[in-house]
Amino acid sequence: MSHVPVARLNHAVLYVRDAQAAAEFYGRVFGFEVVSSEFGGQAVFMRAASGENHHDLGLFSVGAGAPRPPKGSTGLYHLAWEVPTIEDLAVAAQALSEAGAMGGASDHGVSKSLYGADPDGNEFEIMWRVPREAWGDLEKRAVIAPLDIDAEVKRWGRDAACA
Repeated sequence: MSHVPVARLNHAVLYVRDAQAAAEFYGRVFGFEVVSSEFGGQAVFMRAASGENHHDLGLFSVGAGAPRPPKGSTGLYHLAWEVPTIEDLAVAAQALSEAGAMGGASDHGVSKSLYGADPDGNEFEIMWRVPREAWGDLEKRAVIAPLDIDAEVKRWGRDAACA
């Protein structure tokens, strides 16, 4: 059987109640820039500040009365946005807290993750990936433990003596 040779996630597209309001959130919290606003603002395409894609996020308005999918229903659970450094994850924790969008934080061993939701309840993860050579036996496990972001910055950050 042939396999699709996926390299990485290129972009995500979300249905939201109001694309302009969602774009304001993703611009303020993530620093995403509007690339294009189409159909009278009903569709907004955004790029991460350091992104190389045409757009990393598309937002399509479906109206103020649109219901949210019920918890536990089938469908997308969350998107995971990767940041380059553990310090960037610490900055993201502050930004999510200030925006009232922080939902939780987990240490997955091979990654350190923050969880949140946008104003429409679309869940997302912001994660930093531990260097592959440090995964060890965690490569074959799925760990969920509390995240101590300050300890992780000391361990993996630019000022760490040795990882």
